[in-house]
Amino acid sequence: MGDSDERGKRAAEPKRKDARRNKESLLDAAAAAFVTSGVDAPVRDIAARAGVGVGTIYRHFPTRADLIIAVYRHQVEACAEAGPALLATSPAPYVALGRWIGLFVDFLVTKHGLAAVLQSDGAGFETLHAYFLDRLVPVCAQLLEAAAAAGEIRSDLEAYALMRGVGNLCIGAENDPRYDARRLVEVLIAGLRRPD
Repeated sequence: MGDSDERGKRAAEPKRKDARRNKESLLDAAAAAFVTSGVDAPVRDIAARAGVGVGTIYRHFPTRADLIIAVYRHQVEACAEAGPALLATSPAPYVALGRWIGLFVDFLVTKHGLAAVLQSDGAGFETLHAYFLDRLVPVCAQLLEAAAAAGEIRSDLEAYALMRGVGNLCIGAENDPRYDARRLVEVLIAGLRRPD
């Protein structure tokens, strides 16, 4: 009986991985649809992007709010996981910091529509905002500390302050084609460098 239990567990693992991968591709498709069409994008469009049926989306996410929250959490996780990966693969910590801030800006600029919808539920928004801070502030702090330890940037800036400043530079960027938040954020990050 022990052997069959072990075989059952091994057989279930690929199925769980496939289900997780399918759910992630569904969330990626929903995020892409939200960027192009807003959070009111038709479910059938999201399903078509993901290559699944509409019923699959409703099975995972019974309400639009469930889908929006899942997309938001998925994107926060992707941004959080990118920090250590960039630190490990970039030629210098400052380069990793700049690349991560670029991902953070992309997240912020494309998520303002999500934020507006989520704020309509005060308690839910507070919970998600706390999650956002809990996951991303430590990642930014790790990148700042690594760049400061390498002598590449000044060491007197806190992660929360930097992220708040970047966030403020991104406000309104999605609605004004003349405003390039990414360019201003690049100037901000360049200003962190220690003078030679």
